[in-house]
Amino acid sequence: MSVPWETVIGLEVHCQLETRSKLFSGCPVEIGAPPNTRVDPYSYGLPGTLPVPNSAAIDAAIALALATGCRIAPRSAFARKHYFYPDLPKGYQITQADEPYASGGAIEVPGSTAEDGRPVRVRVQRIHLEEDAGKTTHIGRESRVDYNRAGAALLEIVSEPDLRSSEHAAAYVRELRTIIRTLGISAANMEEGTLRCDANVSLRPLGASEFGVRCEIKNVNSFRFLARAIEAEVRRQRDLIERGEPVVRCTLGYDHERDRLRIMRTKEDAADYRYMPDPDLPILEIDETRVAKVRNAMPELPADRRKRWIDGGVASDDAFLLTGERELAEFAQTAFAALAQENWRRAANWIAVEVLGRLNADGLAIAACRVTPTAVAELVELIADGTLSGRLAKDVFARMWAGEGGAQEIVVREGLRQVSDATSIAAAVAEVLAENPRQLEMLRGGKDALRGFFVGQVMKKTRGQANPQLVGELLDRAIAEGKS
Repeated sequence: MSVPWETVIGLEVHCQLETRSKLFSGCPVEIGAPPNTRVDPYSYGLPGTLPVPNSAAIDAAIALALATGCRIAPRSAFARKHYFYPDLPKGYQITQADEPYASGGAIEVPGSTAEDGRPVRVRVQRIHLEEDAGKTTHIGRESRVDYNRAGAALLEIVSEPDLRSSEHAAAYVRELRTIIRTLGISAANMEEGTLRCDANVSLRPLGASEFGVRCEIKNVNSFRFLARAIEAEVRRQRDLIERGEPVVRCTLGYDHERDRLRIMRTKEDAADYRYMPDPDLPILEIDETRVAKVRNAMPELPADRRKRWIDGGVASDDAFLLTGERELAEFAQTAFAALAQENWRRAANWIAVEVLGRLNADGLAIAACRVTPTAVAELVELIADGTLSGRLAKDVFARMWAGEGGAQEIVVREGLRQVSDATSIAAAVAEVLAENPRQLEMLRGGKDALRGFFVGQVMKKTRGQANPQLVGELLDRAIAEGKS
């Protein structure tokens, strides 16, 4: 009988800040620029160059610390992390070692529940500032180095080992990305490398308090691959343990095409980084006045907005979806602002289903939406007051999407107002029953599935304008009267 194992996961997430210049020089930063075109003497590590801290990067760092509930140290320090690789021209990276600027926060993972039934809450051990290295690309026997990224401003967010599943790990990084994007401090795009993730994974017998030997998966570049890489590492460690072989601490790379991990180096040959205080940089001092200024400029955070919407009647699933991206959340918020609170739930669902459905079908981002949020609110109001049925509303929305005007304008011009007159609907029901005697006899004989057929025929006869609820009530009444 095999021992039940518990997975233990800690994550290190690197976020490239969206600043105009690099962390310690005035060199511009541009994602996707031609190789080695966004460089300066400091990027190349030329003798005589000195680092000067980027104030905008420090403010962005403060914002993320506040958003994750971290304590901000009034004094922190920069250090040199030494290693020798072609993409690090100085021979060291400036980072924060044992004196980070922020520590002790937490992120609650939305929609995720631990085994005890509580929401998954991941503690943030520390956040620190550091400069990025360049990028090395290996082509056959040739290696090419692009220094555009060298010196770019990074934040490293280190979690405690609080995660227990690959699914929760991916959800945690998604929520962290949502926070970062909401703050507007980074594009946080895993595919282009402005958000990168390393995962530390270990196994231990279920119920044990001591951690197992952890192995680190480096630079995973998508949420799906992060989950798959963790699952692959869990399988690898379980197989080793069950064969009686030791798990050796190592650094791993994930091959998503083969769904396999390869060992890059073991603990025995891991680098000694020889950290030392950077003699060219003073102590980083962050006073309360600066923190307050950053706090006052921050937007509403995703968790706060999500809670406010759910308290206002929005379904949880829709609230989670619509707060996932800043632009989408602002679109929804603008629509809600034009509506009474009792209509928020319907508006949220309409945006989540119809608006996003159209955007996905046309390959558009929310910023390119062909219908404004206030126009969506107008349509929702017409549904709420009974002017439009759900079916008619979809037709009106299709016309709005095609640029034929606003909801009210289309309803008036096309005569699409929902019919709720009982007399005219009852007449349509009677006509449909008379036109389909065989089906009516089968329905009265117990073939209940035919009820949908009759509802459809009545809606067709009324050009889809009859109130569906009233159609159902009058149809059921007519069928029952015929039975008696």
